[in-house]
Amino acid sequence: SSTAPNCQELVPPLAKMSIDSRVYVGNIDWKITSEDLKEHMKSAGDVVRAEIFTDGTGRSKGVGLVYFDSPEDANAAIAKLNDSMLGERMIFVREDRKEGKGFKGEKGEGKGKKGDKGYGKSYDKGYDK
Repeated sequence: SSTAPNCQELVPPLAKMSIDSRVYVGNIDWKITSEDLKEHMKSAGDVVRAEIFTDGTGRSKGVGLVYFDSPEDANAAIAKLNDSMLGERMIFVREDRKEGKGFKGEKGEGKGKKGDKGYGKSYDKGYDK
């Protein structure tokens, strides 16, 4: 039997990591991989994971999330790497303002609930009847 720890024990589940340890990165060159992003962000601190979001065909959306070991490292990344060059583009790095992981469910947010016809909540109260 092996005495090596299970890999899952070494890296905390992303859902349990603090939002304060995560940064949002935008304007990423389409040729950049998640590994390239991770390497670039390491200059600010210990990177647990970096991911670039892709569409259904696997093409980069040009944005991603980087998970750091601590909020201090995330803040260092914002201070040090915002407006830095990665590939052929200047990226922006900011605090990640969204709870949860990734962009699932983000489309259409802030446009009223389904059935509002885009008019917002006030139109739902009988004003259009």
